[in-house]
Amino acid sequence: MSDVDLTTEEFAAADLAADAEPAAPAADSEGRALIARWYAVQVASSCEKKVKATLEQRAVTLGVDNRILEIEIPQTPAVKLKKDGSRTSTEEKVFPGYVLVRMVLDEDTMMAVRSTPNVINFVGAEDRRATGKVRGHIKPRPLSRQEVDRIFKRAAEKKPVVKVDLAEGDQILVTAGPFKDFQGEVIEVSGDRNKLKALLSIFGRETPVELEFSQISKQS
Repeated sequence: MSDVDLTTEEFAAADLAADAEPAAPAADSEGRALIARWYAVQVASSCEKKVKATLEQRAVTLGVDNRILEIEIPQTPAVKLKKDGSRTSTEEKVFPGYVLVRMVLDEDTMMAVRSTPNVINFVGAEDRRATGKVRGHIKPRPLSRQEVDRIFKRAAEKKPVVKVDLAEGDQILVTAGPFKDFQGEVIEVSGDRNKLKALLSIFGRETPVELEFSQISKQS
């Protein structure tokens, strides 16, 4: 991944410089070089990887791979806590349902993206018809440098997000610690702290107790 502190103009320059035999950059009708920008593209649920792979292949087939330069699915490390208390390492999408594309925007590249299976549309503003009665097309809006920085810095975070299959109202069994074998009801989940609060019946009273995720199992 390119350094997120670079501007989108520097992203494009770095890519061209890295090629052993760089192709000539795209230019407009007056010969001015066009700059690649990052765009967000909405896709069908759970189809991010499929869209990325298909669009990468289509860009080559359609001859626009010199203008569709990067396709990214920002992800951050995550740990999923299962009902039995076991943990598995995984990755969580920063923005589920979206992929980011760095591209030179023109009719050919827009068509390549929009016609890719499972793509819904670019994120942008609606370009309304002159009459105002018929819905217009979405005009893609490039992401700002601040947006790009924020997205990729979040994806680069090393501290895993803990995802638990627990919610308020779920019944749990304490499996370790001083409250082992107590049953209770979840009243608060703190994934960032790997902890939850549950109401346990202690000496006949409902008492809120803070527990580690590793100390409990979810009851069906």
